[in-house]
Parts: sequence; C-alpha cells; structure tokens
Amino acid sequence: MSRRIGILTGGGDCPGLNNAIKWVVKTAARYNEKLPPDRRFEVIGFRDGWAGPINYSSKYPVLPAGQDFFGGHHARILDEMVVRSWDRQGGTCIGSSRTNPFAKGSDLWMEVVRSYRELDLYCLIALGGDDTQSVTWKLHEKGLNVLTIPKTIDGDLAGTEYTLGFDTAVNVIVEEVDRLRSTAASHGRIMVVEAMGRHAGHLALAGGAAAGADVVLIPEVPFKPERVAELVKARMGGGARYCVVVAAEGALIEGKGHVSKEADGKDEFGHVLLGGVGRYLEEYLTQALGADVRSVILSHLQRGGVPSSWDRRAGRLFGIAAMDLVVEGRFGMMASMKDGRIAAGPIPAAEKNMVLVDAARAYDADRYQPALTVLRDLK
Repeated sequence: MSRRIGILTGGGDCPGLNNAIKWVVKTAARYNEKLPPDRRFEVIGFRDGWAGPINYSSKYPVLPAGQDFFGGHHARILDEMVVRSWDRQGGTCIGSSRTNPFAKGSDLWMEVVRSYRELDLYCLIALGGDDTQSVTWKLHEKGLNVLTIPKTIDGDLAGTEYTLGFDTAVNVIVEEVDRLRSTAASHGRIMVVEAMGRHAGHLALAGGAAAGADVVLIPEVPFKPERVAELVKARMGGGARYCVVVAAEGALIEGKGHVSKEADGKDEFGHVLLGGVGRYLEEYLTQALGADVRSVILSHLQRGGVPSSWDRRAGRLFGIAAMDLVVEGRFGMMASMKDGRIAAGPIPAAEKNMVLVDAARAYDADRYQPALTVLRDLK
C-alpha cells in the first residue's frame, strides 16, 4: 500500500500555490524511483481547502489522476501528468476556501480527522497563511502528521522571510500605479490606490516603494489626514502635475481607528472585512485641497494573474522542501525561508502570530514614506 499524502490550499488564493503543489508531486515521484512499491508516495489533492477533507465521503471515492473534481467528489489523485503545466497558472487548481474546522462552537475538525483516517493518510500538507497555519497546528496537536507551506500576499507570516504570492502582488501594485500615472499626468490628478494589508503594511510599503508613490500609509503607523493633505499639497506645489498615494486597507486614522468596517462582514475566522480608506482619502483630499482626486481599490487584482519569476521559484523550493520533510518524518513543521535560504521551523501556532513592519527601521513616520536610511539594515 502506497503512503498517501494529502494536500490542500486554505484561505485566499495567490500565485505560486500551483508551483508548490507541482513540486510536491514531482519530488514525490523522484523519491518513488528509489522506493519499493509498498513504500512509494501517492499525492491526493483535496478540493476547496479544509472543506475538502470535511466533506469527503467514501460514497464519492478518490478520483483517479486526470479526472477533475465534480459532483460530490472532494479528493483526487495528483501525478506528474496532471500537474505538468500548473506552474504557469495563478490561483490554485485544487480550489480554496476560508472554511474553519475549529470555528467557535464547531466540531468540523473531527471530520478532517475522520477523512485522514479513512484515507489512511501518511501526512497532510496545507498551504496557507496565519489561519491555515493555526488550524494545521491544532490538527498536529490532535495527533495528525502535518506540514505546511507559507502563503500570504501580506507577507506577514511568522517563522519565514518569504510567503508565496507576495512578490507577484507587489508587481501588480507597481503595474497598476504605472498605468494610473498616465491618466493622472494627463489630467493633473491625485490618485489614491488602496492595497491589501489588514494588520501589516509590507505589501503597501514594498509596492509603494517600488512604484515611487509620494505617500504610503501602513497599519503600523496611524496617519493624520491633515498631514497627508500637507504632503500632497507640497508635492503638487513643487511643480508636480500629479501625485500618487498608496494606502493599505488596514491603515488607521490617528485617534479614530479604521476608516470603515463593512456591516456584519466577518469571515469564518472572525476577521472583520476592511475597506474604505481609499474612498475616505479621496473625499478628504478633494475637500481639503479642492483638487481632482480619484481612488482605486486594487482588491483581488493583487491576488490574480500568473506568478512572477520569483514566486515560481519560491513555490518550487517550498514544494521540494515540504516533500523532503515528509521523507525525513519531520512533522509539525513549516517549509520556510531564513537568511535567504530554504529552511524548516515549527508551524506558527497562533492566528495573530504575525510579523509587522518594523516602522522604526523601515518607515519615515513624518513623511509617510519608506525610510531613506538603509545602512542600519546592514548591521
């Protein structure tokens, strides 16, 4: 009997996930070349994140390689032929969801354990961010062999220097800002670009820096609307024909908090759905400066499209590392990146176990800009 490896993607989709899945499958195949038939690995992909093992039923058996999900089927075999071109595609070919097996008052995690046992899994690999990592750790505490691969375009996951999707998302911000410059310059406008980033401003800061934004607002440093207006006015008064402001969705107004919260908008992990800082700044700057101001919410554009060259390579490296951990039997671990090299460490156990922007080192809190001093980063 082959050793079965379950794999799923949880939370929001992003480029790079398919690359990691492909290389888990390909690395398993390479190991199989040297293993006897009863010790070889078989990779099973679960449909739509944790919803896959929760809804799996023996009435709808695991689909063979080459047959896509349909009807009540929630598991399929993944082999080299199936995943051969996945690395050229964004998103996740096995689907994802924000299903929480450990939601308050829920015992759905028991269904995950049931499926794990019924399918006789050797281990389960989950690709995801804070929430997916925390769920996987809890399953590890329940006695399951689990591993994770880091994924979040926010780039704020503890235990790793890089998470899948971040580089591609930064590139999207740069591309969209570059496009907006054309119309901004043509009409002499102030453009406010709202990027993702609930608690951490890594994405907005990196995207704003790479795109050359005039003002960048991050959640770690509450902003004063009047100061933003001063900076924009100085920029326009200095002869510039247009101005670009990049703001993370979780940016806070000093003394007031988040700009807006969608009524009753919470996901299964209890996260309030944020949004509105771009529109708020558009209205504020229009009134304060009497200028032509437009706002653009990038939203899911940042998650879409094919992976960048770095996310393709990172997915490959993380996938190989995860399979190496399987072979070594080092469960309860996350394939990670430390000091620029692939490594492994314990799965981040807490939902809030995230890394925020080190504003004292990386951010100019007066000019609302990425810090100009970089030598301190070399210490």
